Amino acid sequence: MPVTAETAAALARADEHSAHNYSPLPVVIESGAGAWVRGIDGVDYLDVLAGYSALNFGHAHPELLAIAHEQLGRLTLTSRAFQHDRFAAFCADVARLCGKDAVLPMNTGAEAVETGLKLARKWGYEVKGVRADCAEIITCSGNFHGRTIGIVGFSSDPDAREGFGPFPAGFPSVEYGSLDAMANAISADTVAVLVEPIQGEAGVLVPPDGYLAGVRRLCDDHGILMLADEIQSGLGRTGDTFACDHEGVVPDVYILGKALGGGIVPVSAVVADRDVMDVIGPGRHGSTFGGNALACAVGSGVVRLLETGEYQRRSRQLGEHLHGLLKELPPDRVTEVRGRGLWAGVQLAPGQPSARVICERLLARRVLAKDAHEGTIRIAPPLVITREELAWAVGQLADALVG
Repeated sequence: MPVTAETAAALARADEHSAHNYSPLPVVIESGAGAWVRGIDGVDYLDVLAGYSALNFGHAHPELLAIAHEQLGRLTLTSRAFQHDRFAAFCADVARLCGKDAVLPMNTGAEAVETGLKLARKWGYEVKGVRADCAEIITCSGNFHGRTIGIVGFSSDPDAREGFGPFPAGFPSVEYGSLDAMANAISADTVAVLVEPIQGEAGVLVPPDGYLAGVRRLCDDHGILMLADEIQSGLGRTGDTFACDHEGVVPDVYILGKALGGGIVPVSAVVADRDVMDVIGPGRHGSTFGGNALACAVGSGVVRLLETGEYQRRSRQLGEHLHGLLKELPPDRVTEVRGRGLWAGVQLAPGQPSARVICERLLARRVLAKDAHEGTIRIAPPLVITREELAWAVGQLADALVG
């Protein structure tokens, strides 16, 4: 499908005055509903990326839109200098969902990760008694937790790191999936471990069975915190509310984002019990927009959707269907399919075109997907997608692999 003149002109206008920090596929979207979006070229596309899980409930979910519209007409922002009438309910709702005591709301996922790191360090000094300015938080290779200076300092992706140093110290990195490596990295100065239950940006990497439970045991044995970055993996994506649930693991700190905003507004949160959260007092941390009224209203709506269990069930059942279809792709073109629930990383065989090229071919077939590094196609459709739409999308992928 050739790029229309209207699309090409819109892309050129954007290119002229925007920073070139993304290399998007050549499509310009003007509207969306459910799992489908429409381009300014008048073509409908099936979205199997879902904003990296930010759109777990699809585009323009009617219940969430109604909440947002009602709240927009009443109150959007007060800043945390004042209380508003949606704040208490939002905090109670998210705390209940996580089985924790307290919520510290922010806006973006990266902000939530930074908040979790600050919380862990403060806890390490005030509760664990680590030496001043010596706290360490163990991270994992292949991680993606955001793009702030602090976070990219412990990234192993050269594109994320190069040209941005020097970086803050205190974040030793170990091999993802290796409990031995993590155990060997723990020292008297260790206050926490930061882990993604499934690494999305690295290519939807699922750790070995028992890894998360092993991380939990190490943290318990050494008196340190387990921080679970569930920004992409949480809120129904993997077939449970949280990816940690698959191993019956409860971290000390949940880090949430993306789907918490229902695809409408940026909402993130750090969730912990009082014995951890209460080390943060007035003036220690905050955000002008964190916990704003519109965000709280939409976030509470998201919690209500998740508490029905419908979306976790859909992800679990449709995920089995998706992975079954993907495993039928020809082995000379696809060597591995990884993932859980409605989340998959399709690993291309050596010698195949790049994942970017395959995604461009999918675009021409009206399917929107995204590469994760050169050799992996990432598939994470909205949880409202149907079996028939999944089958059609995988059929288009099979066709795109051929040429």
